[in-house]
Amino acid sequence: MLPSELLMHRLNGETVIPKRLKLDDKTLAIATELIAIFETCKGQSQGELDRQLQEMEGDTPDYRVKRGLAHILKSSFSTFEILSPLEPQELRRRVFELATQVIPSQQATEETLAKLADQLTQELNREVFPSQIIQGLYADLIENRILTQFDKPRAEDLIHRYNLSQVQGIFYRASHMTLKVHRNDPGEYKLLFRYLKLFQLMSYIEGDVDYGFTITVDGATSLFGTSTRYGLAIAKLLPALLHVTKWSLQATLVEKDPYSKKKRTGLFTLDSECGLVSHYPAGKMYDSAIESSFAERWADLKTEWKLEREVDLIPIPGSVMIPDFRLVHPDGRSYLLEIVGYWRPEYLRKKFSQVRQANCENLILAISERLNLEKAGVKVIEDIGMTLWFKDKLLPKAVLQAIEP
Repeated sequence: MLPSELLMHRLNGETVIPKRLKLDDKTLAIATELIAIFETCKGQSQGELDRQLQEMEGDTPDYRVKRGLAHILKSSFSTFEILSPLEPQELRRRVFELATQVIPSQQATEETLAKLADQLTQELNREVFPSQIIQGLYADLIENRILTQFDKPRAEDLIHRYNLSQVQGIFYRASHMTLKVHRNDPGEYKLLFRYLKLFQLMSYIEGDVDYGFTITVDGATSLFGTSTRYGLAIAKLLPALLHVTKWSLQATLVEKDPYSKKKRTGLFTLDSECGLVSHYPAGKMYDSAIESSFAERWADLKTEWKLEREVDLIPIPGSVMIPDFRLVHPDGRSYLLEIVGYWRPEYLRKKFSQVRQANCENLILAISERLNLEKAGVKVIEDIGMTLWFKDKLLPKAVLQAIEP
């Protein structure tokens, strides 16, 4: 995402409107030229790259746009590495030790440094050239890092990422956000809830699959004063939200007036017609190796029971529970399977609390024996439908025995 100094927005009353670029010939030409500079600078230092970027930027009034696009290319599409035969600090130490053996009256010229590099090359007793010694001495400085890889994007994709980043920046100072996710495919809900969990956002969820969900998220300024760390987490949620078909949000922003230095509030609204493009993947199939292994083993079984992946959402007060699998028999019987293999105490407490609130009679809770529940202070639920224990792997046969004793 973009740093605060490269964010641009304007106010329409209390409404905040972020800067967005059009996909016109002028903007595409700028993006194409920037991409070409990065391509040309592969194998060269970041200092050389920055020199060429500054030359392109010149004194044009759109310098912040160019800097923003270049920042995205650096942070999202480029790999910079420290190239040195030894860690630069260790390399400097070795060279300076050798330098103390030089006659004090001898000046530290390039010729002297070349001699030291040649001597150290021999001491290292490996295929290292003196030029690599000299180059590696200060390879850890930012300007000396080498652009070793550049994943060239299309100009259109770069502009889409820029527009998304400008909108994401709005949430850095969000104090409150209300998100309405209208009736959508269940898989879209689940992907969104997964990202809510991934970014550790504190949210309150109301609703159901048939009518949609209202998600209330407290933002950075309501929790941590002027900190933007939590606001960054909210901003990271936006690309995931773009995978949902129909939604709308409203955020309340708190920021300082640049003139009076007093705090002022603003509003920001957005919906599924915004035209932004996500760079997040649509979602991975499984959350853990345990789930993946279980599904693979189930596929090898000869059984009438069909295994389905995350097809049910169970509303609970203030949140929603998404069981890992559903088992369906041709005669109409069905069970939900939740695998608990994660060890953090707070996660276990939350998970078991959700199971209690769900009060689902056909839920199977599979728990790893490696979890030290007693040490975590977590009480196992005795009054749910079924509880299975497993060691390293959850075996499908154990689950079948539980539902067909």
